[in-house]
Amino acid sequence: MALTGAEADGADAMAVEELSGGEIVVQALLDEGVELVFGYPGGSVLHIYDALFKRGSVRHILVRHEQAAAHAADGYARATGKCGVCLVTSGPGATNAVTGIATAYMDSIPMVVLTGQVPTPVIGSDAFQEVDTVGITRPCVKHNFLVKDVRDLALTIRKAFYIATTGRPGPVVVDIPKDVTDPNVRVPYHYPREIRMRSYNPVEKGHPGQIRKAVDLLLQAKRPVFYTGGGVVLGEGSTQLTELVRATGFPITSTLMGLGAFPTTDGQFIGMLGMHGTYEANMAMHETDVLIAIGARFDDRVTGKIEHFCPHAKVIHIDVDPSSISKNVRVDVPIVGQVASVLTDLLRLYRERQPQPDAQPVADWWAKINEWRRLDCLRYDRASAAIKPQFAIETLHKVTSGELYVTSDVGQHQMFVAQFHPFDKPRRWINSGGLGTMGFGLPAAMGVQLAHPEAQVACVSGDASILMCIQELATCQQYSLPIKVILLNNGYMGMVRQWQELFYESRYSHSYVDALPDFVKLAESFGHVGMRVERPADLEGAMRDAFAMKDRFVFLDVVVDPTENVYPMIVAGKGHHEMQLSPSLTERELS
Repeated sequence: MALTGAEADGADAMAVEELSGGEIVVQALLDEGVELVFGYPGGSVLHIYDALFKRGSVRHILVRHEQAAAHAADGYARATGKCGVCLVTSGPGATNAVTGIATAYMDSIPMVVLTGQVPTPVIGSDAFQEVDTVGITRPCVKHNFLVKDVRDLALTIRKAFYIATTGRPGPVVVDIPKDVTDPNVRVPYHYPREIRMRSYNPVEKGHPGQIRKAVDLLLQAKRPVFYTGGGVVLGEGSTQLTELVRATGFPITSTLMGLGAFPTTDGQFIGMLGMHGTYEANMAMHETDVLIAIGARFDDRVTGKIEHFCPHAKVIHIDVDPSSISKNVRVDVPIVGQVASVLTDLLRLYRERQPQPDAQPVADWWAKINEWRRLDCLRYDRASAAIKPQFAIETLHKVTSGELYVTSDVGQHQMFVAQFHPFDKPRRWINSGGLGTMGFGLPAAMGVQLAHPEAQVACVSGDASILMCIQELATCQQYSLPIKVILLNNGYMGMVRQWQELFYESRYSHSYVDALPDFVKLAESFGHVGMRVERPADLEGAMRDAFAMKDRFVFLDVVVDPTENVYPMIVAGKGHHEMQLSPSLTERELS
């Protein structure tokens, strides 16, 4: 097959050998440097699985549900910065993966999803296990392909990896009919080393004029705030961000997805912002005069009511995705480009500009922020006879010295980790932010553990979330994954219960779980270690015992106070300055 046109410039002109479609898939994965494929076999992908078996060069991880395959590939990608890969069959295999695909799409995670499809002659005939995978996934992928000719397969896979990993990352689906992988049909194999696409040219460098405007605003700022998101982590911009923040001396806050891009134990970090952000971060956002947004998308959980968002601020927005700029909030200085590149140029120009501005206004700004800090908005009852979930998270950090990867599901436990577990490095905090997917934590931890076999990996979950993908305990046993599950067991769908308490007059409609399993016995039935803790005095010892078992999966069932709520909280329709704070704070403290 001769490759022609701009999209195939730089292709290797020499045919390696003639391969079948199934063999092309495997060889393309090898040429992309893929280390792991998470998947589940089925009729439409059997030719690919046979090629995997014969070749034996790509490690395949057999999950127990296709949703877990997508989440595990996602977790692998978040922890490494590489592209995750999963392989599922047609029909229910593809639809089961959709939740994981949508999760990756909302958080801009690079992932290639290979889906089987019924043979091309019967597409559209309601064949056994046929669904319109391209149509179903179109709203929740960066791009997708249906390959109808084996001669297009290698180039299409190359395009899929290129699209998934460049610009704003995201999942790409390649739908492959079974006849395209027929072992009896062989074609010359060419895999492009370079690729260019006329309709897809992501911007790398920021515009110099816009960067100069941004520096002008930074030098004029009296109440500046850096607001950073997951794009800093995905764009490998943490080093440049840290240098810039320290050079300016400005305060910095972060979204849930951006935690770890700047060390959260650093004095310049004023906490996470948004719905469950700190008092000082949200108040600083409300009163800032110059907001420097980097790799963030101004989502509703951050902004609160748009009309109240940063009412006094000039806004600088740095993002690789031009469609994100001025999408939700009007921006004064837009800069489109890769975060690391833009921050490098911004820092250089900032240091070159002389004279430097008067430092007194920023010092006065810090004095105000430190006044807000003294409120201690994350205070909780440390003398409680019940285990407080905040205490459990603090104990986890203490026992591990913070040297671990943490995945979570969604809800109160997720927010408690974000509030009470410091992250000083990027790619250590793995959670579903945009879609808010229950069931994400355990399979994501599998991807992280397989990516970093020697690292400590903890999955913090809730009793409702963990049951969503509990079958993956079998996968963890098969591959000897020494993950530690820290289950904050309150017998409720915690965040649902909190909202019902606050806004539905404590009508707990179907948010209480009456039929929970014995998690210790459940873990043991899969061949793992199970432990249960009910008293605060026993928690640290149990966690130390769990993490001392370096080569065992340990399920730690921690019974926590079922009445505890996450504070601060910004109610829908309110601004950053209208937070609902913990009832434990006194009137004097709030005045």
